[in-house]
Amino acid sequence: MTAESKRTAIVTGGGSGLGLAIARKFVQNGIQTIIAGRNKEKLLTAQQQLGPLCKILPCDLSSLELIPAFVEQVIEQSGHIDILVNNAGINMKKDFTEVTDQDFQQVILTNLISVFALSREVVKHMLPRQSGCIINISSMAAQYGIPKVIAYSASKTAIEGMTRAMAVELSPKGIRVNAIAPGFIYSEMTAKALDSDPDRKAKVFSRTPMGSMGHPGDIGEAAYFLASDAARFITGVVLPVDGGNSIGF
Repeated sequence: MTAESKRTAIVTGGGSGLGLAIARKFVQNGIQTIIAGRNKEKLLTAQQQLGPLCKILPCDLSSLELIPAFVEQVIEQSGHIDILVNNAGINMKKDFTEVTDQDFQQVILTNLISVFALSREVVKHMLPRQSGCIINISSMAAQYGIPKVIAYSASKTAIEGMTRAMAVELSPKGIRVNAIAPGFIYSEMTAKALDSDPDRKAKVFSRTPMGSMGHPGDIGEAAYFLASDAARFITGVVLPVDGGNSIGF
């Protein structure tokens, strides 16, 4: 396979968690994957796990002025961008009245505005090729109300609207845009959080028909499917990967 024919993906927040699982699935299937994030050490550790098809490009994407140069650097290295996974995000748990304007703006900047800005710059390079795939990461917080995460909920609900708007505008030009809405996915952090709050844990499992948490690899599988030719006629969807949590009673 030539360098031109090898697909290239960017996965933001690719150093750990869901981003790392997505990057792992891509690399296993021969996709050159550039993982981006703020923490260079974390990215280097991930790169060692993933091997030579993984490249790292540290960048704080909430610094919007850095994004055009970041995308140009990817183009210089790889020649083209076929897949963009907007996975990087932050959360903040606070009572509604305790959330400051600055708190709210920081979450919106990181989770929404930087996703828009990065997508815009990447699309500029996808359009001439009439080809590309963008995958945004949403959340159960956009499917139903969750207390104490007002800014996060607002950002993820906006991501779903933006996914549909992008799909309608860009799909006629060969660029598919979809989103994944993960349910409760296992990590040491979520396990610890649920174990320390038995009522919340009981609530999570009682409304998840499959009765368990998912694994990061489940999100990797969904992202790879949406980026593959098997999903060539799928655009503008929000795919819950949640064991039925979003429809659970």
